[in-house]
Amino acid sequence: QVHVVESGGGLVQAGGSLQLSCAASGLAFSRSAMGWFRQAPGKEREFVAAISSWSGFTTNYADAVKGRFGISRDNAKNTVTLHMNRLKPEDTAVYYCAAGRVDDSASAYSEQSDYAYWGQGTQVTVSQ
Repeated sequence: QVHVVESGGGLVQAGGSLQLSCAASGLAFSRSAMGWFRQAPGKEREFVAAISSWSGFTTNYADAVKGRFGISRDNAKNTVTLHMNRLKPEDTAVYYCAAGRVDDSASAYSEQSDYAYWGQGTQVTVSQ
């Protein structure tokens, strides 16, 4: 059984930083692309960042977070991390980690349909 669990959410002031972690088990982690999505109140869930399988050679970011967020993976620990810097109030959302199916391509997917497994989400709140 696959488990995807996020951690690290919380309350932070605008301009601050936060790091979200995602631990995945029950899947061939190193062979899976990983992604982060978020959903703000009253809005659709949207893509934030993604990293390709294996070495994570390819990364992909939404325009809204490009230059402020970074994504990395540690295959030895089956974890993926979202590094969030210069946070803005509009970054407030529930952040979801997603794991793709086995995929040996160097693709970092931005479509939700490319991900098979999802975590429960972690709340990030950015105050003024």
